[in-house]
Amino acid sequence: MSVAVARKPLRADAARNVDKIITAARQCFRDFGPEVPLQTIAITAGVGPATLFRNFADKEELVLATLNRQLRLTVDPVMDGALADIDAAAGLFRVMEAIMAAASTDANLLGAVAGRRGLLTGITGSLVESISVLLVRGQGQGSLRADIAMTDMFRLLAMLISVVDTMEPGSDAWRRPLALVEDAIRAQRPARPLPPQVPVPAAVPPAGVAEAAASPAADASQAG
Repeated sequence: MSVAVARKPLRADAARNVDKIITAARQCFRDFGPEVPLQTIAITAGVGPATLFRNFADKEELVLATLNRQLRLTVDPVMDGALADIDAAAGLFRVMEAIMAAASTDANLLGAVAGRRGLLTGITGSLVESISVLLVRGQGQGSLRADIAMTDMFRLLAMLISVVDTMEPGSDAWRRPLALVEDAIRAQRPARPLPPQVPVPAAVPPAGVAEAAASPAADASQAG
């Protein structure tokens, strides 16, 4: 699969620099969050800012390239197996699991682009085509609903990826929503329990709220 970042063939030394920058980007986004400066990524990669910007015009281009590599490493092998599987529906859901696992693992990368949909809006070509092949095969086998279109699949994946906003990075809380989607698009609902619920992390109260909430107790202790 590929993301929409066109590249010319690189010399060996330039290719090594790109690899170092992408490796450093993934590490920095995981360690420091989506707002990490590009300067920090360049320092971590051991290259100068000019080298980084010569290869990546801005942060979004670097993020998409980093996501692209992670998807090639983690999702492409699953897709190859899914396309070879006799059971197209089972293969399709394994691919969706792999996409969600990647989204959870690299949640900070997704947060650095325009919304969590960056994982989908940057992807072109083979992933969408392969999901379409699995969908049509599953419908032909009678295991997937005949009235599901690729537009539905794209939106369902975007909806699932947004679940990352409601869970801790690296969590597998996405398994329950994915099971609910599977129930919705299979021709027959699977006879299995849903994965366990995972609580939504408690939100950090806005600045000043904690002090306001604590002030009555402080007043009472002073009054006592």
